[in-house]
Amino acid sequence: MTAAFRHRELVVSSSLAGFAIIFACLVLFELPGLGIPHFFYLPVAAFAMTGGVRRGICGGLLASALFTLGVAFNSSIPTATQLISLSTPIRILTYTSIGALIGWFAAHDRELVTRLQLLAERDFLTGLPNTRAFEAAIARRLAEGRPFALLLGDMDGLKTINDAKGHAEGNDALRRLAEMLGSVLRPHDEVARVGGDEFAVITALPGGEEAAAAAARLESVLEGQGVRITFGWSLYPTEGENALSLYRAADERLYARKLVRGGDRISRTLFSVAG
Repeated sequence: MTAAFRHRELVVSSSLAGFAIIFACLVLFELPGLGIPHFFYLPVAAFAMTGGVRRGICGGLLASALFTLGVAFNSSIPTATQLISLSTPIRILTYTSIGALIGWFAAHDRELVTRLQLLAERDFLTGLPNTRAFEAAIARRLAEGRPFALLLGDMDGLKTINDAKGHAEGNDALRRLAEMLGSVLRPHDEVARVGGDEFAVITALPGGEEAAAAAARLESVLEGQGVRITFGWSLYPTEGENALSLYRAADERLYARKLVRGGDRISRTLFSVAG
């Protein structure tokens, strides 16, 4: 149960308790002109803040019903005068209107907060989760305690693209790479952009051979689509029990493999020239 859900439950419980207390005071202590029913606006507002317009209207109707019952049970109030006059429909209108208005503002604010949270956790260029969101994903995996692999990828040749064709073309290449990664990963894998040309993937794999095979498969598939990227990997818990150690292990393997793959590329070029 999240903290936000617990907070909402507390507010709902408090508003329902407020309805009950105000109703009891209305029955026991209300006198003509005293104005205890005005306190119903407080639980109506609290109830509306937890659920939007519909809940606000429901809170207003509940307050109206409790007001009517309270007047009927209180012998100190002239029942016929209070219930037959225009004050009752006016009170229903004001209770429900206040509930609907506050509910609308509460729902609108929650939507804005959700959008801001999404923007704060997304990379502006690719739309993938950013470093902050990815660290939270790693923390969740660590809390679960099940083995997983961290794949850290570095796009090859981005500086060359930026120098030769401009940063706009480099940004387009990063966006294409992000789309390709999203299309080739498994449904439960998590991917993020964690640096200028760096991407990271969390995937549930049991051992180093499987992680190496996953990295090689991603490199091959993406290279077949015209994008060259090199991956390093690390395993939880064998190569690290926290995010920092996993990053370090994956980063070391990444750059060792970049040297090897770079050497392979040079060898292939020399061989083709010699042939």
